Amino acid sequence: MKYFGDGLSEVHKELNSLIRKSGEWDRAREIFLDLHANLHLSPVSAGKPNEVDDLFGDLLPDEYRVMPSEKGETIAWILWHIARIEDLTMGILTANGDQLFNDSWQHRIHSSITDTGNALTRDEIIQFGIGLDMEALQAYRNTVGIRTREIVQNLGEEELKRKVTSDGLEKIRSEGGVTSQEGSAWLLDFWGNKDIAGLLLMPPTRHVILHLNECSKYKQHIRDGRKCFYP
Repeated sequence: MKYFGDGLSEVHKELNSLIRKSGEWDRAREIFLDLHANLHLSPVSAGKPNEVDDLFGDLLPDEYRVMPSEKGETIAWILWHIARIEDLTMGILTANGDQLFNDSWQHRIHSSITDTGNALTRDEIIQFGIGLDMEALQAYRNTVGIRTREIVQNLGEEELKRKVTSDGLEKIRSEGGVTSQEGSAWLLDFWGNKDIAGLLLMPPTRHVILHLNECSKYKQHIRDGRKCFYP
């Protein structure tokens, strides 16, 4: 069921149809930036208030930490997860540079982990969310989003078919972006099969659409007063 982003999947399909076509990068980049703006708080793109503002604007700190069902996650975990993946894939793999996350961000956010959180168990997801500073986590995600836009604005069409490098994947591993656990390590193989166009179509776009839809679903579940697994 659609809880977030009516029409955004269609925009993504248009982006997918253009991004590898010769001479269409300027248009594809414009579509990417418009789509990306609708997946972040409006200050990231200096745009008008959007659906993400509505989603998080009145969310209470405790609501970030609720797990509606034992097979789900929490909004806190989702925000961490999508921010970390966008940071790693855009900063290291797309820009051949560095991630923004560092000891200072970890301290501000009060995070017990540095990776994307893919391998956390249900109980670990709950415990992880309890200590997070959600204002700092939102600030980190905003900073990641702003940097993504700068990267894409400076990408040339010739770079879109460049394959992800083994050096970039090793950098993510060595810097703690993924762990050796099976539930985390598979990400390196997944990203390693992508070119830059493929990355733009997933971590900062399609992946975020899916997870923000989950956040909206969780928020409605909580606000409807329905029974939750935790607390």
